[in-house]
Amino acid sequence: MWINKLWGKIRNQIVNENETRPLTEAPSPRSDKFLIVGLGNTGRKYQRNRHNIGFMIVDRLAALHGIDVNRVQNKTLVGNGRIANQSVILAKPQTMMNLSGDAVGPIANYYNIPPANVLVIYDELDLPLGTIRLREKGGAGGHNGMKSIINHLGNDFPRLRLGIGRPPGRMPPAAYVLQDFGKEDEPVVVELIDTAVKAVAAFLTDGINLAMSKYNKNINTE
Repeated sequence: MWINKLWGKIRNQIVNENETRPLTEAPSPRSDKFLIVGLGNTGRKYQRNRHNIGFMIVDRLAALHGIDVNRVQNKTLVGNGRIANQSVILAKPQTMMNLSGDAVGPIANYYNIPPANVLVIYDELDLPLGTIRLREKGGAGGHNGMKSIINHLGNDFPRLRLGIGRPPGRMPPAAYVLQDFGKEDEPVVVELIDTAVKAVAAFLTDGINLAMSKYNKNINTE
């Protein structure tokens, strides 16, 4: 199955060029770090779902930059490294989607990372499959994982929304997001992951506004 091959590629393309920070190292009083959070559900049966595209992006970033996201801290899998010459923490909450804030809030607080340096990556039903939308801040838009994070961090943190499209016919959205991507989606999903990785690098290098101007220009829907 193509999604299995894609998942294997994401998991196995490890470049050993970065070191991770030990769990015992104390955080600095003023953090220049960025926290990159991918949202998803934990467990093998969910890992290739549309709802888990945020996890897929974090796994791809980890593979490309040699970051081991395998340390458990505050209900989160985390890994430290460098991307685009910036110090980053990659994070995958292990709370299940609807309680993501219970993981993200404590991690941001522990490392003294301000909301402006927290980028949350997640699936978006209201964007066509394959499109992305960076935003500086905003509401949850009906996404329960984002609602939970907003309860902990407030609204003023950047986010990267990844379009998965609307469900066909009368399929309930809750059922649609928990389905795997279809084989016919393969080319679009591969390109989506690649574009999202580049957008994260642009955010780290140039800031949210310049990254938005570059990656939102071809998207006409909110």
